Amino acid sequence: MPGITLRVSKKAHQILSEISETTGEPMNAILDKALEEYRRKQFLEKANEAFAALKLDPKAWIEELKERRAWEGTLRDGNEED
Repeated sequence: MPGITLRVSKKAHQILSEISETTGEPMNAILDKALEEYRRKQFLEKANEAFAALKLDPKAWIEELKERRAWEGTLRDGNEED
């Protein structure tokens, strides 16, 4: 797969280079992993913020808990193959 040239700071390049030397992984693989971890972190932070906001609304939070209980019932529906 052809790559794309990306400018990074000298510090970022140095860090990538050091990790690459230590692990033996190519710098682009290290960068891919770091970006994926950052993406996941951002997703979880947004989800946590959304749940925190939901908890501030007692009526909405009760509805959320009811929905969770409804979905938990599907775990015991006898369709273990799914």
